[in-house]
Amino acid sequence: MKTILITQARYGSTRLPGKVLKEISGKSLLEIHLERLKKCTKVSKIIVATTDSDQRIYDYSIAWGFEAYRGSENDVLDRFYQALKNEHADWVVRVTSDCPLIDPILVDEVITFALSNNYDYVSNGLIAHYPDGQDVEIFKFSALETAWRNAKRTSEREHVTPYIRNNADGNGENLFNTCNYPCKEDFSHIRMTVDEPEDFDVIESLIHKLGTDKTWTEYTDYMIDHNLTKLNERIVRNEGFLKSLKKDSQ
Repeated sequence: MKTILITQARYGSTRLPGKVLKEISGKSLLEIHLERLKKCTKVSKIIVATTDSDQRIYDYSIAWGFEAYRGSENDVLDRFYQALKNEHADWVVRVTSDCPLIDPILVDEVITFALSNNYDYVSNGLIAHYPDGQDVEIFKFSALETAWRNAKRTSEREHVTPYIRNNADGNGENLFNTCNYPCKEDFSHIRMTVDEPEDFDVIESLIHKLGTDKTWTEYTDYMIDHNLTKLNERIVRNEGFLKSLKKDSQ
């Protein structure tokens, strides 16, 4: 089975421009993110899917030894599909580069769970109990191809997996069988993603204190012990997707 991990990366960001290339201790968030993902043992290849206008991200990714693809900024589903269509992948893992401390052990666990149960789609975020910033999705390439051919809504083109989730057994449909990868406790109040300057400050603090090689649980414990959990009270999770949903009705 060939499992390819795709991470989304772009320079443009309305809330924190250039965030993935902002540096901590001499390394950009994107490089930290990719170095952690390189430790995944269940992934055949890592591809950085950036936009047509993001030459710097493309060049950096290649220089660091990763593959990269440039495609549509707004039709992210097409960008994903085009990056993968000649790879002969059986499974696709989706993560995002604004999650610099994504845990490779957790990624491997979700992959193993999906493959051993032969689900079309598995995520640890269908029930959002993992910290924001530890989100992992894995799905069959055949499911991605079906979505690419049939998705019409803005929210289903600006994001990669809504068409799959919308047409899954979890929503009363029968096109795809899906499952949530469970978390033993609810850590949804923990925020390890970078959308705003305050997020960057938290990640910088974590890296300065703990380094870049800890598990998601070690970072979580530190954040709880040092009262670094307040941002989720103000910042909305998955705000970009919620904006896309509003466009569907326009």
